[in-house]
Formats: sequence, structure tokens, C-alpha cells
Amino acid sequence: MIEDEIRVNSAKAWLLASRPKTLAAAAVPVMVGLSIAWSEMPAGRSFAVVPALLCVLFAFVMQIDANFVNDYFDFARGNDDETRLGPKRACAQGWITPGTMRMGMTVTTCVACVVGLPLVMWGGWTMILVGMACVAFCFLYTTTLSYLGLGDVLVVVFFGLVPVSLTYYLQTGCFTSVAIIASLTCGIVTDALLLVNNYRDIENDRRAGKITLVVRVGAKGGRTLYLLTGITAVIVGAFFALKGHPYATLLTLAYVPLHVSTYREMVRINKGKALNKVLGKTARNIFLYGLLLSCGFLLKSFVAYFSGQYIQATVITIIKAKIDRRTKSILPISLRRFDADKR
Repeated sequence: MIEDEIRVNSAKAWLLASRPKTLAAAAVPVMVGLSIAWSEMPAGRSFAVVPALLCVLFAFVMQIDANFVNDYFDFARGNDDETRLGPKRACAQGWITPGTMRMGMTVTTCVACVVGLPLVMWGGWTMILVGMACVAFCFLYTTTLSYLGLGDVLVVVFFGLVPVSLTYYLQTGCFTSVAIIASLTCGIVTDALLLVNNYRDIENDRRAGKITLVVRVGAKGGRTLYLLTGITAVIVGAFFALKGHPYATLLTLAYVPLHVSTYREMVRINKGKALNKVLGKTARNIFLYGLLLSCGFLLKSFVAYFSGQYIQATVITIIKAKIDRRTKSILPISLRRFDADKR
């Protein structure tokens, strides 16, 4: 894609501003919540397709809304100047005018509210409060909280606890320790994306007075935290095996080598725009973790189903065999009695 060909306020400009690559991070927690719900569906309830689709759509729209908010307010604060190391932003590059971006933020916020409102039918009026919190913190993150070093907390909450546990609740009508722990691991893994982003921008953030967690702990501490996110999530994931989900624990082990490899590349590159490669690989790792975790939960259901089918078929075969043997043993006696009666 040639950036010089991007017309102001064009569809291509809006596509770039929406940052499609970030949608994977929005999809992961919903995917995990749905997979746990499928594997632990209480008796008397069945998987509901409509709220599942609404959760996915709400997550996508809110992520795009957050990207627009971040794009506009960082430009308004003067953070997206010529010293920026990250991917180019729409307002700063002139692809989208500030006034039009404000309109875009309004539209995506309204669309998110419209998409999320029907969830009241499954989750009650509490869903309105959750939606209001999502919208409020979408703005507060960029405008205030990220400057106070609270961005990492918000990631764990709004990319972990809220989407995973509430997606699960909308399907099952309850909360469980498995859903809560899974929400924490998802939030911790996703925080790696924010950490590498803030690690790359550490000098710019210091100049702008943006006191991120990485600015507080320093570059070396930031690298260590990045490594610990993935390792911690996998260690905490051992809890799933204790709760009858061994595949969820085992499959996520495959995430560790990729995470460590990306960490080593982060250390090797150290600073500069080349860290954007690490950003992309981190997003890939997060999606892979979510996919592995989801498959682990679903695998338990499939194994249980096919095991049940096998046991059922085996029992039926045994019963049929016994009936056949019984029939064969009775039939000759019946025939002999019939012949005797004829005589």
C-alpha cells in the first residue's frame, strides 16, 4: 500500500485508521469465553448464537473506536510528531482531518452502543453499566489513564476480565473460577502488546510526560515484564488442568517458545522503528495463545462426546451380543418343544 496515494478522508484512510491488525487482540477474549461456555454449558441451557455474535461484533467495534480515540487525542496533544517510532497515524499524516475523525469517533461509539444494547435480553440491565464503562474507559485510557501508568491495568480488565467472563456469563448465566482465571491469563498475555509498544516509545513518552509502566521501571524492567507476561499466563494456566481441562493447559505450552523467541528479538533490536516487527509478532502470539486455549477447552468436549459415543456403542454391542446368544440358546429348545407337540 503506497501511502502517497491515500486521499484525505478516503475509505483507504479509514481502513488504516481502524488498524485491522489490532482486531485479533479484541477477538481473543471473546473466543476464549465462548469456548469455555461451550465446554461447561450447564444442564438445561444451550449455546446461544445471537449473543455470541453480538459479543464478537461489540468487541470489534469498541476496538476500532478505541483506535480512533487514540489517533485523534494523541494528535491533539502533539504526541504523533516526526519523532514517532510506531506505525503512522491517520490524523498526524493528514489522511483524515481532525473534525472528520471526531465524527468517526461519534459514529463508532454509537454503533457500539447499538450493538451492545440487545445483550440486556440475556444479561440483564447490568449490561448497560458494563457498556458505559467500556465506552468511558475507551476515552479515559488515551486522555488520562495511560499518562498515569494505568494502561496495563486497563488491558487486564478490558481485554481479559470483562470480555471473557461476561461472554461466558451471557451463555451460561453464571461465573466460574475457570472463566475468571482464563480471563486473567488472556489479559496478562494481551498486555505484552502494550508493553512492547511502550518499550519502543519510552523516550518519546518521557519527553511527553507520559508515565507508563515501562517508563517507571526502565527499559530493562520493561523487557523483563514482557517476558514475564507470557510465562506467568502459562504457569497460571496450570489451574485449568486441576479443574478438569488438561488440554487447555497442555496446548498453551506451544505458545511459550514463540513468546521467548519474540522476547529475544526484542532484546536484540533494543530500540528504534525495527521494534514494530516485534509488535506484529506479539500480536500474532496473542492470537495463537487464544486459539490454543480455546481449542484446549473445546477438545475436552469433543473427547468427552466421542468417548461417550464409543462407550455407548460398546455397551449396545455387548447387549446385542448377549441377546443374540440368549436367542440362539432359547430357539433350539422352542423348536424341540414344537416338534414334540406335533407328534
